[in-house]
Amino acid sequence: MHHVRAAFFLDFDNVYSGLFKLDPEVAVLFATEPGVWLQRLTTALSDAPRRFLIQRCYLNPSGWVNQRDGAGETSRQYFSRFRPSFVRAGFEVIDCPRYNATKNAADIRIVVDALDALADDTRYEEFVIASGDSDMTPLLQRLRRADRRTMVVSPADAAEAFTAIADQLLDSQRLLALVQGEPVDLDLDDDAGQVGTEFPADAAYAQFRSIVTAEYEAAASPLNMASLAYRLRDELGPVVGTSNWFGFGSFARALESLELPGLHMSQHLLWDERRHQAPDPATPGAPRAALPDPVERLADQLSLPRLPQPWWPSIYETLSRYAGANRFNLTQCTSWSRDRLREAGVPVSRGAVAFVVRGTSFGGSPLHRQPPPTPAEIGTAFVNNVLSRAEAAQIPLTDEDEATVRAWLGAPDAAAG
Repeated sequence: MHHVRAAFFLDFDNVYSGLFKLDPEVAVLFATEPGVWLQRLTTALSDAPRRFLIQRCYLNPSGWVNQRDGAGETSRQYFSRFRPSFVRAGFEVIDCPRYNATKNAADIRIVVDALDALADDTRYEEFVIASGDSDMTPLLQRLRRADRRTMVVSPADAAEAFTAIADQLLDSQRLLALVQGEPVDLDLDDDAGQVGTEFPADAAYAQFRSIVTAEYEAAASPLNMASLAYRLRDELGPVVGTSNWFGFGSFARALESLELPGLHMSQHLLWDERRHQAPDPATPGAPRAALPDPVERLADQLSLPRLPQPWWPSIYETLSRYAGANRFNLTQCTSWSRDRLREAGVPVSRGAVAFVVRGTSFGGSPLHRQPPPTPAEIGTAFVNNVLSRAEAAQIPLTDEDEATVRAWLGAPDAAAG
């Protein structure tokens, strides 16, 4: 069997800190059992299994995050406690102490080591960069020029210029799924369907072609890929999973194999460009809202979901309800919240919900917090995070622009930040 020769470079401080803000329990699982999720990563989102010829973890041994115990007392969790776990998993652990109060040497060491690997006699076919640090954008550009595949693994909302260059992006929701042993599929926004009747692989592919072709030819508007995949899994049964979409590795590639005339796909939708108007891929099923100019700029440059203004408070309210009634799990949270919102006439995608959850976490009101955050706290944290990211991306916003953004996103009181 052919293996993809791969090199894996992990900026531990960056990834762990981001995961910890989203879900502390999963972050600890990530750091204590790296061999388990690394094994899953060998086959995730790849046509052939990866063989990691390089496994390096760049870690600041004196780095730490604040953690709270059951009594609410705060203590420091030092990264050095996780070093033995990565050594046991076969990683070469490279200590990267801080140069100053905010910066360690991990990013520059990764760049230097990746370029050394690029010059090796061994040809590494794929470079996996686990970091959300946009300083490594030039590295991805250099790897692309050398015709090497790249994957970015980042729990944070990394800069578009950084993630857009990568061939694959393992974002926060998919990274959490990987660590917890849940399915990872970049092609779908929604959950997989139920198990139905089993078919032999050849017969199942013929049935797959028949169903998709009929749906495609009859569609009067773009089709939701997740809904179509749900139906196919339900009708075709376990062969979809056991054959990994008939040997094509993903739903999207299986669709491409049908060579349907005029087929065009986004991450969530497919349509016939001869008959259908191209939809807004950011929010499948939702109307494209006319946004105020400063909000439009944030949508373009930060991938802020283009949602109608009245929907934002509903999202905060629903997330608060979830946090108050459930033990936090990002996969469950996005699915549960999407379903409740659609029942209420707010047809948002799981991707849009996940965008808000991440922003809320990085804005200081994570849903795993006790007591759970209120809708107002969720909205304020999310909007503050959006504006903080805009400042970091050097998107010029006047005080009036910021007030417009806060009002549109449901946090009109700037003093609340």
